Order: sequence, then structure tokens, then C-alpha cells
Amino acid sequence: MDFMLQDMSHGPFWIGVLQIIFVNIILSGDNAVVIAMACLTLPPKQRLWGMILGAGVAVLLRVVFTLVIAQAMAYPFLKLVGGALLFYVAIKLVTEDADGDDEGVEGAQNLWRAVRIVAIADIVMSLDNVIAIAAAADIAATQVDIAHAAAIKSTLIIIGLATSVPLIVAGSAILMALLERFRVLVWGGGALLGWIAGDVMATDPALTDWFSPPVLNWLHIWGGPIGGIIVLVAGYILVGRRRRLILDEILAGVALLIWIVVDRVNDGLFGGANPDLVKIWSVRGATFAAMIVVYAIARNLWHVEEEKV
Repeated sequence: MDFMLQDMSHGPFWIGVLQIIFVNIILSGDNAVVIAMACLTLPPKQRLWGMILGAGVAVLLRVVFTLVIAQAMAYPFLKLVGGALLFYVAIKLVTEDADGDDEGVEGAQNLWRAVRIVAIADIVMSLDNVIAIAAAADIAATQVDIAHAAAIKSTLIIIGLATSVPLIVAGSAILMALLERFRVLVWGGGALLGWIAGDVMATDPALTDWFSPPVLNWLHIWGGPIGGIIVLVAGYILVGRRRRLILDEILAGVALLIWIVVDRVNDGLFGGANPDLVKIWSVRGATFAAMIVVYAIARNLWHVEEEKV
């Protein structure tokens, strides 16, 4: 224990903590989306607790995954099952918000069920994230004290992830305020979760036994886009059985299709073996900005958040 106290007094230790916090913030954008969507229809008095508990569960699971089962991604069928669970969560969250009744679905009106939604989603989405966090911790631990690298690595992970909870909660609170006002973002969040689910399932090791390399490459390219489309189509069908769709919700699907087309063309022009990341992200940023402008104009002219189709 003495060596731990000594190492914690050194600058490289806290630099490592900051690195892990930074990596976790970068990787926690999808977690903030899930937390905000899961807590959106909770009673106002429960929302803060929902965000705090949701963020706590997300960080706790990430610690467990990083320390214990970081190599579990290599197990066949794990990502297929996880992706299916994430599809379930995404569709439930989309139809829950759009339903507009008091019954709700999985977790909307109950604090603990909302936390459970966050837990299920984070289990899936953390599978890939833990590798980056574990790698950052491993490098930092070696620089701090190579003789006790294992203990330092665990300490870095726990401190770094735990201290990121307030930042995740803050991000969730901001997103929830936006989700309440702009319904299109709820459907956009569902499409994002579906995109992640498709990407996760497309990289399952079991697929190498079922498909040829060209088919696997196709799945890697189109798994995410198809996943986003699946969530929105399923949401449209389920919501359409109970009420007419709102134009705001349809625009989310149009935006997804436009994004997919632009992203595929963008990847064809600037991707490949040596992708030009600056140009790729510049095009994505410009596309996203253009979508925001068009949506703002449509919202002002047509009241898309109320207009039924």
C-alpha cells in the first residue's frame, strides 16, 4: 500500500487519470444519449436520480468490463446477442417517447426500470470501449511504476472512470432538455443506437465461419446503416398502429437516409487504406450543420413537431 501512496503523489499518475477521463468522455457520448432517453419520461423529481444512477451504473459496468472481461469480445455470439439486446432497447425507447400515453413501456415511468435500460445498453456499448480504456491505463501504469503496473492500472481505471460520472450526468441533462423540445432527436438517438448495434453485430467472430471475406467486408460497411434503418422502420410500424406519425418523426428517417448516402460517398472519395480523416469529418460536419439549418427552417414554417402525416 505504501508504494501506491508514493505513486499517487507523482505527476505521471494523475496525467494517466486525466487520460482515462478524456478517453471515457469521448466514448461516453452514446451512454449520455441512452441515459437521457431512458429518463425522458420519468417524473421530474426522479430525473436527477435517474441520471445519477444511470451514469453510476454505466461507469461501474465499464470498470468491471475493463478489469475482468476485456477479452470477452473474442467469444463467438457475444456481440450478436448484445446487438440484439441493443436493438430491443433502441426500439423501446423510440416507441416509448412517441406513444404519448401513460402506460409507457420498459422503464419509462419507473426509476429502476430506467436504470435497467441504461445497464442493458451499456453492457453492449462498453464491449468495444473497454479496450481503449484498458490500453490507456496500461500505458500510463507502465510509465508510473512498472514494478507494480497491475495494481496501478486498476487504480487508474477506477479513479478515472469514477470521476467522469459528473460529466456524463451533465451531458445527459443537456441532452434531456433538447430531447424534450425536439422530438426528432429522440428518433435520431434511436437510429444512433441501432447503428451501434449493427456495427457490434457485424464484428462478431462467429460470422467468420458463416460468411466469405467479401460478405464480411460488406457487413462491416453496411451493418451500422442497416441497424439504424431497422430501428426507425420498427418504430414507425409500432407507433403507426396506435396513431398517425408526426412529420418531425418522418424527418428523422429522411435525415438518416441522407446521412447514409453522404457517408458512403464520403467514404468512397476520401476513405480506403489511407483515409483522409480531415476531409471525411469536414464533410460530416458540413452535412450535420446543413441538416440543422434545414430542420430549423422546416420547424419554423411547418410546425413539424405537431403536423401529422
